[in-house]
Amino acid sequence: MAGNSKSRFRKIWDTLSAIKTGVILLIITVIVSATGTLILQRPNTEPEEMQRAYSPQVLRVLDAVGMTNIYHAWWFVLLLVLVSLSIIAASIQRFPNSWRFFSRPYKSPNDGFRKTTPLHKNIAVEDEETGILVAARVFRKHGFDPELVTTENKVSLFAERNRFSEMAVYVVHASLLLIFFGGIVDGIYGWRGFIQLSPGQQTSQVPLRNGVTRDLPFAVRCDSAGQENYADGSPKRWWSKLAVVERGQEVQRKEIVVNDPLVYHGVRFYQASYGMTGKVDKVVFTATPADSKGGAQEVALSPDQATQLDPDTTVRLAEFIPDYVVGDNHVYTRSASIENPAVHIIVESRKTGKAVNVWLPPIEGFAENALSPYRFEPQDLKMGYYTGLEVSHEPGQWAVWGGVILMGIGLGVVFYIAHTRLWVVPVRDERGKLALWMGGTANRNREAFIEQFEQLAQGIQAHLEMESAARPRSHATTLAGN
Repeated sequence: MAGNSKSRFRKIWDTLSAIKTGVILLIITVIVSATGTLILQRPNTEPEEMQRAYSPQVLRVLDAVGMTNIYHAWWFVLLLVLVSLSIIAASIQRFPNSWRFFSRPYKSPNDGFRKTTPLHKNIAVEDEETGILVAARVFRKHGFDPELVTTENKVSLFAERNRFSEMAVYVVHASLLLIFFGGIVDGIYGWRGFIQLSPGQQTSQVPLRNGVTRDLPFAVRCDSAGQENYADGSPKRWWSKLAVVERGQEVQRKEIVVNDPLVYHGVRFYQASYGMTGKVDKVVFTATPADSKGGAQEVALSPDQATQLDPDTTVRLAEFIPDYVVGDNHVYTRSASIENPAVHIIVESRKTGKAVNVWLPPIEGFAENALSPYRFEPQDLKMGYYTGLEVSHEPGQWAVWGGVILMGIGLGVVFYIAHTRLWVVPVRDERGKLALWMGGTANRNREAFIEQFEQLAQGIQAHLEMESAARPRSHATTLAGN
């Protein structure tokens, strides 16, 4: 039984650590994540828009399988866990060999290594010491730090640059793990909701897509909001002035726009939408006494708010209909668009004890305008509006952004920094002539390295020729001096 368990564990481990498994899981993750940008997601999308985009049957299926909230679905979290386990297993499986290669570089190539190194060159030399010294000097000139290696009475030269780039792949692995860890944390502990606030309104509750309401330890208040338009009237910019209220005290204030949220205690408030509520906020009238014994006065009425016109008369806004129609002895609202508006105000007189229904415009069968002690002329109309705020708590975002930064560093090293190695070994050919065997490798960008390798070989060759040319002259000078 123990042997079978070990065998099963080994198969699972080999499957997880296989490159093929990791690649397949990564491809699936990318496809699913891309799908989340194509399918409308809750709560970012308003329910009405979801219903317009999908039929009830399709929407029911999408909700059931979690496609309308992909990044918090249990199966997406499980997928991230599997990808993370595959990366960990692959890294553990291959790290020992990589570390050996990194910590114990191969400095003295034997005959077999020299024969299999594709990039190499033999440079004729008169003596080993001069050849090694010249090669070291040329290497230093090109930015290498050569090391003299002595083994079995043989002296060779080894130089390398950017050995750390061999470990860059593990930096990329670590960055992926950070990103997936952040996604897992957000999928389990994160949440998203949507709220609508009118100016002056505040709330500490956020409705979530599953019908649950999230209570916040503070309240957010909308002080004002607005929309800026282009010349053609299309929306250019939405903004909201928000305030955070905690324990009755205002602790933070910020004007937010799209992609510039208010953040407080890890909760983000994004500007998501802006629109009219369909309800009137204020109607401004000019009120003139019907008996013409007084002057006109301007009156601003808000819904269900009484205003004193004189010591005996009050007026209040009872109803505003943006697009009215009369039928069956009733006044109906045809639509929320301001197409055919009507205002219903009630004038109450303390003297008569009666309330008069005033309609503007006068609607036959409903208006009692002639009985009102005042005549009203509309001057201005201000509709109520709301700001739509997407609210999210994503405790794993620090890991996601940390992973993105780390991945940028890792990929920069992987693609732009090459580990180059150079060897110079004195050898004798079949005829017994002495030469410097020079070989080199690069783990990437080999075309540029080949060009650099040729420059180094030519530099060594040129310096050796200069050394050789200088010796006879020195010898001749010595003889002439004698």
